[in-house]
Formats: sequence, C-alpha cells, structure tokens
Amino acid sequence: MSDSEIRQAEADAAVPRWYVIQCKGGESFRAAEHLANQGYEIFHPVLQVQKKRRGKLEWVDEPLFPYYLFIRLDRLASNWRPIRSTRGVLKIVTFGLDMPVPVSDELVETLLTHGSGEEDATSNVYFRAGEAVEITEGPFKDLQAVFASHKGEERAIVLLNMLHKQQRLEMPVGQLRRRD
Repeated sequence: MSDSEIRQAEADAAVPRWYVIQCKGGESFRAAEHLANQGYEIFHPVLQVQKKRRGKLEWVDEPLFPYYLFIRLDRLASNWRPIRSTRGVLKIVTFGLDMPVPVSDELVETLLTHGSGEEDATSNVYFRAGEAVEITEGPFKDLQAVFASHKGEERAIVLLNMLHKQQRLEMPVGQLRRRD
C-alpha cells in the first residue's frame, strides 16, 4: 500500500458509519435507551400498530426490525467496548472475520425520511379488508362477518349475511375479533 492509500484508509475509518446491533428478544427499546444514555447515536425505527389490550384497541409502537437497531460509530474514535455489555444488546452484527460491516448511509437515510412521514391510516390497522371477524358484543354477538373498512378510529363497517343478502353494518371496532 502506498502512503496515499494508507492515509485514505485512515480517513475512511474516522468517518462515522451506521452499524447494526442485534438485541436480545424483546429488548430493543431497552438497548436503544441504554446506548443513548451512554452517548451513542442510535436509530431505532418503529411503527405504530393497533393492538387489542384489555378489550380495547390501542396504538402501540413496535420495532420495524424486531431484534435490531442501528448505531453510528467511527472505527477510530468511538469506544466499541461498552456496547456488547449494554443491557438488551446481544452483539454487533458481523460478517466473515468478525469485522462489523457498515450499513449503507442511503438505506438509513431512506428509513429516516420515510419513517418520519405520516403513513396511510389504513396501513397499520388491526383488521384488514376481507378478513373474517366475529362480533363479540351487542345484538349480533357471536355472529360471523367480513371486515369491510374502518370508519374513523373507533368504528368499523362489516358485511353480515342476513336474509340471504350481505348487509353493511357500522359498529365499534372494539366489538370485533379475528375469527380463528
């Protein structure tokens, strides 16, 4: 290697890059919090999904990549040692000779820009159009229906077979559950 190639390699090593951290099961939020508290730059993409809890639908944050998060480090100045012993962290993702491979900056930038925008409200709903559901409360309790669409955050349109015809009914989303 020539002197200029060595200087270029050293300069490249000093540029911060994004790497991937594998987290212990269900602990990516904990790992992100502890790494951020240690001063590391972390990117933990999440999305909001609707989940039924205690009979009510709630919006909750879930990791886009359930066992992974991104950390920005440079190979010379960053202190890599405390990362592996951080609560929630399993390891830094490596390939081949135990060398962490940086993720392309374009990928992380795309995730950053698309993750901050508002998504279509129907893309993260608990029920999907055409899905079989069961009505759990009210006058139609225990009847089978087909989920048609959401009407606002708390209401749904379902298709119910009555009198040999599909009838459109509007009801609270909380009165529906997936049919097994």
